[in-house]
Amino acid sequence: MKILVPVKRVVDYNVKVRVKSDGSGVELTNVKMAMNPFDEISVEEALRLREAGIASEVIIVSIGPLKAQETIRTALAMGADRGILVQHDELVEPLAVAKILKQIIDEEKPELVIAGKQAIDDDNNQTGQMLAALLGWPQGTFASVLAIADGEMDVTREVDGGLQTIKLKLPAVVTTDLRLNEPRYASLPNIMKAKKKPIEMKTPEDYGVDMTPRLTVLKTIEPTGRNAGVKVADVAELVAKLRDEAGVL
Repeated sequence: MKILVPVKRVVDYNVKVRVKSDGSGVELTNVKMAMNPFDEISVEEALRLREAGIASEVIIVSIGPLKAQETIRTALAMGADRGILVQHDELVEPLAVAKILKQIIDEEKPELVIAGKQAIDDDNNQTGQMLAALLGWPQGTFASVLAIADGEMDVTREVDGGLQTIKLKLPAVVTTDLRLNEPRYASLPNIMKAKKKPIEMKTPEDYGVDMTPRLTVLKTIEPTGRNAGVKVADVAELVAKLRDEAGVL
């Protein structure tokens, strides 16, 4: 069984994001980039399934600039088998990503797609669901536990009311949540091996997908800072401030 894992290059989660002076977006120049944390979890889960003998190959796909090769190499150093980079230097929206992934899946014929539930840069939480709809495959989102046997998969997913377990028939699309696993660190020997693993270079034109954005960002601004709190002497003063200054009463 092949497993396909999409990964995205994003600003490292430890970096404080800064807005450009002209408000056109966030500053990416000389900013540390890394693999989306939810995608790291997806890669780890795919590798565990391969190590358990359930999967035979783990394929990594990324859509982005040429430097996204580094993100793919990170996944290859973790233990994935090969990568595919669809090079595109402009903004990529979830629907376009889903359409490209569908074309790749039609070619590669994986039985399982494991994707992060969302990217930490745009928080759209859309690609996995859109991909499942385009493929006509069952989907299990926000997965915290996976169990595969006899061509079926039990997915325990996190919902507002607690946990829900659903049964899916393969092929299927799964999106991962934080509690699914703890991603491994790449060892030095595997980092060296990753340099020799193949990355196939593609473009959106190879798949006939229109990458024109459907949304226009008018302006990006930083959130306003929090004001300092104040101490009140008693409940009466608290109620007065809530009524007169905050307007919540």
